[in-house]
Amino acid sequence: MPELANPALTALVEALKEGLVLVQVVITPHAGGFRLRHTADAPVEWDQLQSVPLNGLRLLAQFTDAGAFRPLKAAPTLKRGWRIDVSSPGDLGLALQQLYPGAVADWFAALHDPVPVTHYRDFVNRQTGMYRVTQILPDERAAQVARASCRSEHCLKRRLWTVPGLEPDGAGAKSVVPCLEPCQVVLEFARKAMKIDQEDRIELKLAPSELASIKEALAHAAAHPEPGLREGDVAPARSVRRVRLLLAKLDGVGTPTDDSEDH
Repeated sequence: MPELANPALTALVEALKEGLVLVQVVITPHAGGFRLRHTADAPVEWDQLQSVPLNGLRLLAQFTDAGAFRPLKAAPTLKRGWRIDVSSPGDLGLALQQLYPGAVADWFAALHDPVPVTHYRDFVNRQTGMYRVTQILPDERAAQVARASCRSEHCLKRRLWTVPGLEPDGAGAKSVVPCLEPCQVVLEFARKAMKIDQEDRIELKLAPSELASIKEALAHAAAHPEPGLREGDVAPARSVRRVRLLLAKLDGVGTPTDDSEDH
C-alpha cells in the first residue's frame, strides 16, 4: 500500500539532499533510505554506535544520559551513542516524531508566509482556570520569563513568538525547528512569576558590595545547576529559571563602585 502524501515530510526529504541537522540529530541520505545519529556522534564510526530500533526511539528520547526525565524534547539533553537506519520517508517521519514530536510540521509551517505564530498575549488571553493569572503579567515581566526559560541551555527551538519588548530569536539561532507558541513550561513559569509578584514585599537594605555578592552567587548558581533538579520544575526556589528571573530583576538595581568595594 503506497504511503499517503505528507507535504511537510516531502519538503524535508527534499531538503535532505545535502544532509540536515534537526535539533540534535544529523540526518543523511544513505542507500535509498536515511541514517540518523546524534550531532555529537558525527565523528564516530557508524558501526561503533548502538543500533536502535524504530520503536525504541520514544524511550530513548524520554530520559537523559543521567536518567532524568526530559519534559522538553527540544532540550539539549538528548542521549548520544546511538544510530538508526530507516528505509523510507514514512519511517523517517515516524522516527523524527518520536524524537521531536511535531517538529517536522512546525519546520514546514515556518517556511510559509505569514508564519502561523501565536504570540504570548494571544496565547495567554485564551487561558482559563489556574493559568488565567498569566494574562495580567506585565510585558516586562513576561519578557523576563521568556528570556529565562527559552535560553539555548533549556530549549533548542528557535522562538518566533514574542512579547512586547522582546524580539524573536534571530535567523540561525538554536536550530531549524521553530517555536510557534509558548510551551507548557513557559506557561507554568509565567504563572509562578505572577504568584511571586503577588506576594507581600520585604524591605531589605543592602550595601552595594552585598548586592554584588548576591548577584555573583546567583550567576554562579545559574551556570552550575544543582544535580537532581527536575528540568522544567519551577516550584523549587533554586530552579535555574527562577534564579535567572531574580537576576533579571536585580539587573536594574545599582551595582557597586570601586569605593564601595574598598570600604
